[in-house]
Amino acid sequence: MYRIAALYRFAPFDDPAALRAPLLSLCEAEGVRGTLLLAREGINGTIAGPPAGIDRVLAHIRTLPGCAGLEWKESRSDTAPFGRMKVRLKREIVTMGVVDVDPRAEVGHYVAPTAWNALIQSPDVAVIDTRNAYEVAIGTFRGAVDPGTARFRDFPAWWEANKAKFHNKRVAMFCTGGIRCEKSTNYLLGQGVEDVYHLKGGILKYLEEVPEAESLWQGECFVFDGRVSVGHGLRRGPHLLCHACRRPILPADRARSEYEAGVACHHCAHETSAEDKARFRERQRQIALAEARGESHIPWMAEG
Repeated sequence: MYRIAALYRFAPFDDPAALRAPLLSLCEAEGVRGTLLLAREGINGTIAGPPAGIDRVLAHIRTLPGCAGLEWKESRSDTAPFGRMKVRLKREIVTMGVVDVDPRAEVGHYVAPTAWNALIQSPDVAVIDTRNAYEVAIGTFRGAVDPGTARFRDFPAWWEANKAKFHNKRVAMFCTGGIRCEKSTNYLLGQGVEDVYHLKGGILKYLEEVPEAESLWQGECFVFDGRVSVGHGLRRGPHLLCHACRRPILPADRARSEYEAGVACHHCAHETSAEDKARFRERQRQIALAEARGESHIPWMAEG
């Protein structure tokens, strides 16, 4: 059984590059795999491995500047969610592209999962899903607004174009684990929105704590690991991943005419060129060769 920890922390890292090698070395020594992002604003990512190894990595992260109060979301998987360990240096741990956004200064009101239903059913509350469109497509909260964004950095432009619709409304936002809402609520406060709320712990914490019979969640939640999606109780969902476009698909979608493993699905078949598809076929051939040799080859990505 693999223990999975999804984590983030906005913290003052003056020299994130100096933190990379010790963190990567510890993860590899402990058999921990996944992706961690380091930037001057903090750390973000998801890791999986043996329980003792995860404990040691989390203990190390808590010794980093500003990370003593680190929180994370836990789940379990019978199969390895990641094929390798990556620790990457980035400009932002979740990319919004707005220079003066700083969640360490101020964020919206945190709302516990057990209090979320009452808030989002209030008639004066507008509920906004801050995730990307492909994530929203497989599940969201009943009545939530979908901005239809392809990337999180598109959110500020969407808000600027649509903010008049939310005049005199309280705004409640949510995302997978909470990190995108740290930035989006700080952004809205900076735009003059007075009453801003966000789901503490994100969708993952809601699905873990709120009984399915009481839930306002519809569908599955996309996750950034080998499970692809999870449902209530964080049980593994039915989705697979198209390794060409990184969007979730259902097993039945593999029978569609557009599908070719690792090359295209019905979402992306008309978005890529013949040259792209040839490159993807070669990549898929290399993956098959690696698997034939008994080597792991599972590409994944971090949230954001």
